[in-house]
Parts: sequence; structure tokens; C-alpha cells
Amino acid sequence: MKTSVDISYYPLKDEFVPHILDFIDRLNKHENIICQTNGMSTQVFGEYDDVMNALTEEIRKSFELPHSVFILKIINSDLQKHS
Repeated sequence: MKTSVDISYYPLKDEFVPHILDFIDRLNKHENIICQTNGMSTQVFGEYDDVMNALTEEIRKSFELPHSVFILKIINSDLQKHS
């Protein structure tokens, strides 16, 4: 089953940008999912198990930074805009 996830990440630190960029970079290293980032959020597309496994792994790493907040919207279809 295809899925689409919209993610907003809020590390509650003064220097938050490096943590966000690191999270996005780690997601992009997963070859079996597609990530698209804009100024407000990151969208992840792919097979449900692949997407959820990547998110579980990378969110767990981000939670090593105390007080990290993630907001996710998960949809059970592929909403990726194809060029």
C-alpha cells in the first residue's frame, strides 16, 4: 500500500536549524522512499512499510535531542505531485 506523510519537526533548542537539516538528510539516505521538502514541512512518499520503518529509525535518532516535537499527517495513498 502506498502512503504519504507530511512531517513538521520542531527541536526545542536555540540552534534548531542544524537538527532539522540533519533529520531531512538522514531521511534522504533511505533509497526506497521519496522525500520532498519545502519551507513549512517535509513530505515522504513510498510503500507504507518502507516509509514507516524510515520514520521510526530517524525519529528515534532525533529524540536523542531532548524536547523534540514531531507533527505527522499520514495518508493511505500516494499524493506525490509528479512533474
